[in-house]
Amino acid sequence: MAQTYDFYDARAREAATEAEAATLDMVRERALRAEGVWRSLATQARKVEVDRAKAESDRTERRAAEAQLASQAAGIQL
Repeated sequence: MAQTYDFYDARAREAATEAEAATLDMVRERALRAEGVWRSLATQARKVEVDRAKAESDRTERRAAEAQLASQAAGIQL
């Protein structure tokens, strides 16, 4: 199962909540480190989502251009 931005963001928020509730410094620090890692993973997941959408858009545009060229070439050959 691919992890999504929403999954990582939820874990980051959980870690932030844990850090706020922590009474021990070491527990708070651990939760804050975890939050940082989850936020980093969320950012990376968002970037991957955006990059995939752009790549798909580029492929769609390229296919449409190729189809148009093919139809033009077919029209010229008649």
